[in-house]
Order: sequence, then C-alpha cells, then structure tokens
Amino acid sequence: MGKISNTMWRLLGAQSGRNQSKSVALIGKAADHEKWAAGLKDDEFGAQARELEIASDLVDRAKFLALVREAADRSLDLRPYDVQLQGSLRMLEGDVVEMATGEGKTLSGAIAAVGHVLIGHKVHVISVNDYLAHRDAEWMKPLFDMFGITVASIGESSTPDERRAAYSGDVVYASVNEIGFDVLRDQLAVREEELIAPKPDVAIIDEADSVLVDEALVPLILAGAATGQVADEAIADVVSRMKTKHYEIDTEGRNISLTDEGAAFVEDELGVDLYSEAHVGTTLVHTNIALYAYYLLERDVHYIVRDGQVKLINASRGRVAQLQRWPDGVQEAVELKEKLERTDSGEVIDTITVQALIGRYPKVCGMTGTALAAGEQFRQFYDLYVSQIPPNTENIRVDEPDRVYDTKANKVEAIVDYVKDTHEKGQPILIGTHDVAESEELAYFLEKAGVDCVVLNAKNDAEEAAIIADAGKRDAVTVSTQMAGRGTDIRLGGAKATTEQHDEVADLGGLCVIGTGRYDTERLDNQLRGRAGRQGDPGLSVFFSSLEDPLVTRNLSFKRDPESSEPDGSMGARGIELIEQAQRVAEGVMLELHSNTWRYNQLVNQQRDIIVARRMELLRTDEALTDLAELEPVRYKSLLDGKAPDADDEDTADFGPIRGKVDKDVLEQAAREIMLYHLDRAWSDHLAFVSDVRSSIHLRAIGRESPLDEFHRLILAEFTKLPNEAVEAARTTFREATITNKGVDLDAAGRHRSTSTWTYMVHDNLFSSGGAKMLQGIIGVFR
Repeated sequence: MGKISNTMWRLLGAQSGRNQSKSVALIGKAADHEKWAAGLKDDEFGAQARELEIASDLVDRAKFLALVREAADRSLDLRPYDVQLQGSLRMLEGDVVEMATGEGKTLSGAIAAVGHVLIGHKVHVISVNDYLAHRDAEWMKPLFDMFGITVASIGESSTPDERRAAYSGDVVYASVNEIGFDVLRDQLAVREEELIAPKPDVAIIDEADSVLVDEALVPLILAGAATGQVADEAIADVVSRMKTKHYEIDTEGRNISLTDEGAAFVEDELGVDLYSEAHVGTTLVHTNIALYAYYLLERDVHYIVRDGQVKLINASRGRVAQLQRWPDGVQEAVELKEKLERTDSGEVIDTITVQALIGRYPKVCGMTGTALAAGEQFRQFYDLYVSQIPPNTENIRVDEPDRVYDTKANKVEAIVDYVKDTHEKGQPILIGTHDVAESEELAYFLEKAGVDCVVLNAKNDAEEAAIIADAGKRDAVTVSTQMAGRGTDIRLGGAKATTEQHDEVADLGGLCVIGTGRYDTERLDNQLRGRAGRQGDPGLSVFFSSLEDPLVTRNLSFKRDPESSEPDGSMGARGIELIEQAQRVAEGVMLELHSNTWRYNQLVNQQRDIIVARRMELLRTDEALTDLAELEPVRYKSLLDGKAPDADDEDTADFGPIRGKVDKDVLEQAAREIMLYHLDRAWSDHLAFVSDVRSSIHLRAIGRESPLDEFHRLILAEFTKLPNEAVEAARTTFREATITNKGVDLDAAGRHRSTSTWTYMVHDNLFSSGGAKMLQGIIGVFR
C-alpha cells in the first residue's frame, strides 16, 4: 500500500515539478544581482530588502535571493547552495520540501522565514523539540540581524513574560508542544493582558512529517488538579500477584482485560462482587487501570523512574516528555506499581489536536528529509503539497539488504558480530534502537563482546548534543533510541573535524548506520538511514530484524511460525518479504487510524472554535456584565447601590451578602470571571462526555450502527445544551457569590479554578476498546 501510494503521489506531484522549474530559473537570474549585493555594507541589507516586492515582482525576488546568499555568507559563513535557495522558494510558495539530511534545511528554513517577514508576516518556525528550537534560533540569529529581523526561541522553562516577548517579535522558534500548550493555557486567562499566544500567521514546520503525521495522533491535553478517584493500594496489591491465567492481552498489546478466573480471584481477595452496582463503576474500573499499569506499561520502554518520579517517554522522539502524565488514574497506578509517592489526580481542562493547531495558521509550509512518503497525509489532512529538492551532491550511501532472523536472540547475536567486525576497522557506527530497554540490552551485549559504546536514550537526553557531535568520529559506536527524531547532523570525523580527520573516516567507508528493527513506516527507516551519506560523503546502512519483532507480531499472524534452515537463524529473501509485508500492514493501519482520528475530531474542533470565540468575546468586552445585568437586574442594582434589595423583591432569598457599593469596573471583571468559569467548566464537562462516548463507540459499530454518525449525533446534542447550562450556572453564582470592591470570591462560592496544570500523554486510538483489527472491517462498512 505504501509503495503504491508513493508512486501515485509522485504522479500527482507533477505540478510541483513544473513550479520548481520556475524556481530554478529564478535562482539563475539571482546571479545577475550578486555583484550588487556584494557591494552593500552590512547595515544596508535591511533597508534594501524592505524596498523589494518579493511577493509579486520576479526581478525583486531574484534580488532577494542574491541578498540572502550574500548575507548568509557574511553572517554565518555559510553560502547557500542553489538547492537550498530552491527549497526556500518552494517554502515561500507554501510547499513542504523534501531535502535529504545534511543538505542544509535549517538555513533554507531561515531564508524562507526572512522572505515571509519581508512580505509582512510574523513567522513561527515549529520543530519537534526545545533543543532544536533553541539551537536553530541561536544559530540563525546573525542572518536575521542582518535584515533587522527580531528572532527568539521558546522552551519548556520559558516564563509567561519571556513567551510574550518572543511572540511579539518577527520570528519565533518553538516546539509544536510549546506552541500548542500556550494556545491551551490562554483558555485559562481571565484578563486580556494574561493572554500569551498571538494570532497565528505563517508556520514553517521543521521535520514536517514528524510534527504533522507522527505527532498528529497524540492530542495536546491540558489538565488541572481535581479531587477524584485515586488508585487503590489493596487493588494494586491484588493485581501485582496475578498470574497470566488471570488476564488476557489483545494481539496488538494495547488492551488488557480480566478472564473469568481473574475476576473470581479479585472478588475472593477483596471480598466484593465486581459486577454489582456498588463496584462496577469503581472497583472494576480501578482493577482494569491497575492491570494496564502493571502488565502493559513497561519501565524503560514507556517510562523511566528518575529522582523518585515516573517520567514518561515520548515514543516518537526517544526523550522524556517533560510535565506530562497519563490520564484517568493510570499515572497513580504506575506510581503504586513502582512504590513511589503518588501525585494529584486531574481532569481535562482543554485539548487540541496537532491538526487543529496547525489549521489555525493561514499559511503553512515545511521541510523534512522524507516528505514524499508522507505526501498523501500532507495532502489529505493539511492541503499541503510536496516539492522534492535534489541533493547538492549525489548520494553515494550504500543501503544493504535487510538481514532477517527467526528469533530476537539470533538477531542480537548477528548485530553484535556485525558491529564487532565493523568496529575493528575503525569505522564509526550509529545503532538506532526503538526504546530504552533495547538500547541498554544491546549495549550490555556489545560491552560483553569487548566493544565500548555510548548510549543515548531518554535517561541521558540532556547530553544529546555532545553525544551526536562525536558519533562520526573514528572508532565511535553510538547506540541511540529513536534516532529518527533527533534532527541533528552527524559529520564524519566529528563536529570539529579537520579535513584530514574527515577524509580518514571517509576512507573507512563513512558512517555505518544499523537499525535493530524496521519501524511501522518506511519513512522512519529512511530517516535513520539518512544519518549516513550527507553531502556526498560515503556511508552505509543496514537493518536487522526478526520474526519476533513487534512489527511482525502485531501485524502478521501465521498458522505455523516460519522456520529457518540456516544455523544462524537467518531467513533470507522470505524473511525480507515478511518484514515488508508487516510494514505495509502497519502503514495501512496508521493511515486508517489517522483518517478516523481526523473524522472524529472534526466536529469537536469546530465546537472548540465556538467556545474559544465566545471566550475571547467575554474576555475583551463587557458582555458578561451586560448579560448578567439583564438576567439578574435586582442583584446587579443592589451591588452597584451597595444595599440589599427590598424584601418584597422576588428571588432574593439566595442573594449573597452586600458589603458596600461595588464599582462598575470591578463588577465588570467579577461578571467576566463568573461567566468564564462556568463556560470553562461546561467545556471541561463536555470533553469528559466526548471521551466517554468515544471509549464506548465501538459498541455502536457492533450493533450495526454507524459509529461516526452516532458519535456526531450524541456530542452535537450534548453541545447544544452547553450555552444555556453555562449561563444558568453563571446566574446562580452571580446571585450567590460574595462580590465586593475587591472582586468576586469564587473559592468561597465553591467555584475553584485549578492552581496547577500539566499535560497528558495519550495515544488517541479511537477504537482501542474494541480492538483495532476487529473494527477495521466493521468501520469500512459504515464509512
């Protein structure tokens, strides 16, 4: 499926190819203006650039290319290649460009940002992590300075004031998470001056496929502290003593449930009837959560324990996901499992998908080393098209055929032997693994075989830059998790290698990249391969797989397991066929999941837009007070006058105390806070309802109903109740709360806002409750 789709996409991309020919011609014309650009003083570049009409005039655009080439040469000591300028032009036109690793995407993106700013836009350069955002902003700053363009970066530790200052500039570099959570946190503001995220304009997305495709299935969720159900120690103790006969795990390894024997075991141990009305919504729920925590979430795969705390691992990036937790009691259950102090439970305050976040931008473009393979998703979900930029120097990397083995043990033994032989020559080796546990296990076997290595995983991701910088040195052996998400160049001989050191490693064959198993998509395989062979350097890549790899066990089933006839367990051509088949199935499942996620989120996103628009209206106008004064005129007048209403006025028995006159501007802010509180409360409750509907929607499919239609019907009906319920609740609080010249005391009225917030990590599989494989066929009938 993947290969067919890519072929079709290349055919569909013909228009982009013709557009690129215009870009190449324009770069040729830029040479006519290079002498003029070279004659300018440094402080003249900004003024000259702002006189150009680069949005519409081709001559001015050619002059712009000459200017940025000269400016980059002077400020960064990097003279852009023609292909880098070509990539910048395509991004100015709104394309996602495919540029191979090491071809200079960072500079191309910065040049595109300069162009967009000169046209009159504010630009967000969106990356996959804070490290890259900060690095690229600092690295490219001299170029922006040449044009009088302000640039800043935002990271997890940035304060609200630092964020506002960064967003007020021309260009800001930030991760997709930071921008997304700034948008979400703005939904907590009760005064206009508390807002942080600005109106979106242009987004340039680095590692576009990682951000727009891989991250798109993980919604950004903001949560706040809440008093609710917590994990039960007695239940955790029972679950920790279970045998495999007590539970069943589905073939995908995503869902776990009690067997009849397991349910009986829990009931005997706790002395309860699990399925009685008293326990089905509490004890049974907590038991299922504990099962998930104990037997599906693996330490050093899904999380690590650091400084006495559970730290989640972002699977697509191989890093610790800072300030993120699991929802629905799972976090507390894992903390019980690890015998750690338990943290607060929480409730969802707001959520937004990456697709909805990026959809806020009027103009989007981007860059990545593997855009064509994601072209179908770009086009379907973001209306983006791909331009493939040729390499500046021909790629001479050797990609060896996969080596497939019957068992994991035979695969690991083969990897160790291969590494040992390659290492003896002095050739640097980069090994890409899938998780922390695998990286540490492989490092153990390598050390046992006498091969010293450096490990890069979520436990030491702070040392990433230094480790990657040395990965191209002679004799280096680096074992990394999720190298596809690192986004960092590896230079032969090391980051500061001399020509002699570079050439010495090149003579050894360049960087040798080894994959310890195929990913769910060929695109991620190619990102790993792309670490070798940069800018015409030699290099080599090879993947080792086994029929026990998760890719195979999750996506293929055999009546009888294939067997190897070789002493080393190698499977030959048949093994390669099976791996490729498993990957095609995985890619199909992922595309279907992405499509379903998109379909189910469309209406929720539209509802969120309505809530956000209403919230901004309340935040920026006096409408809250106007509405409440109209609905509760007696209470409104009594607060302004500072005296209780006449005893014969209707409905005054539940009025809060009057403690003097309240200034109108104070009353306006009090009304605003009341209305915002209840709007936010209603939205949070609605999201909880949506979550409940989604978790059970598979039952609708089994009942021969259209799950999508039923989902829309239910959440639309619920959403139509929201405005009146929020307003009625606000009326009650306006009547009953204590309002003085110091404002409204919401806490005393039992209307508590969360004082702490965090983010949730979830995998948004809409159909996980019913088993994705079972439902794909059913869903196909009702699409």
